[in-house]
Amino acid sequence: MSHALVLAIAGAISGYATFDRPFFPSSHAPTLNASAADEGDALGGVSLGRDSVIIKPLAIPTKPLVSHAPILRLVAQGDTLESIGRQFNLPWRYIVWSNPGLRLPLTAGRPLKLAPVPGVVVTVKKGDTPASVAAAYGVDVSTVLGFNGIRGPEFTPGSVLVIPVDPAQGPNLKTGAPADPIDPGQFMCPIPGAKIIQPFGPTSFAVEPSYGGYLHFHTGIDLLAESGTPIVAAAGGRVSAAGYADYYGIRVEVTDSFGLVEVYAHMSQTAVAVGQDVQQGGKIGYVGSTGLSIGSHLHFQLGVGGIPTDPGPLIGC
Repeated sequence: MSHALVLAIAGAISGYATFDRPFFPSSHAPTLNASAADEGDALGGVSLGRDSVIIKPLAIPTKPLVSHAPILRLVAQGDTLESIGRQFNLPWRYIVWSNPGLRLPLTAGRPLKLAPVPGVVVTVKKGDTPASVAAAYGVDVSTVLGFNGIRGPEFTPGSVLVIPVDPAQGPNLKTGAPADPIDPGQFMCPIPGAKIIQPFGPTSFAVEPSYGGYLHFHTGIDLLAESGTPIVAAAGGRVSAAGYADYYGIRVEVTDSFGLVEVYAHMSQTAVAVGQDVQQGGKIGYVGSTGLSIGSHLHFQLGVGGIPTDPGPLIGC
């Protein structure tokens, strides 16, 4: 009897093993490829091993995040706009942009505000709103508030903010239009293709007045062109002066979007009025020989805080 009982129990177990698959399909995992189970698989850029265990850790940033706070830099002896710009990887015009009223030469100990990214440091004025500041610099309101980690009620007069600006687009005019649509951040040639006949700096040309300790100093760049040739804005801004001035003759001054003053002198006539916004490449007047001039040409001069400054290379001359 005991032998028969053992055989009966064994047969029952065998029968259960035979019929459990069809009736309980969900109780067993599907067949796995052996190599996939051993080597793992990739899902969404993450390596998975057996039982979906992550075997390759996600990349974790090791560099510090870029600070959004403005940089305060004290001018050291011998500093120039160019040297400070190189140190912080900023075009020197951006330094002028963040420090309205800046004068040259730089004075040791003077504090300078610098943006930690391409852009401008601004101080909120009475009457400013997040929307008006955003429109002035061509960004979204969310950029103005989000980059500086503030909310609307914290946008108050006296607040110092950093406004990041896409260097490929550059600053905007007050109208919201791009100031420099042709070469953002660069000065284009006011007379495309014209020859530079006198550069910026000390000269032996006796007509030029003394300046900066030099007997004769040329405070701008002279471009040779025939009378009546159109002159265009090297960079966009607002016309701050137009008409006759003793040395310059008929001239136009444009205070550009970075706060620099562009002077176009010895014109035969102007094509703009004071207060008018002009984009880079927009016509502002015509070549002449008025004022202290001995022939038709354009005297192009750049000023920072009233001090003549070398504009550097002009794109297209």
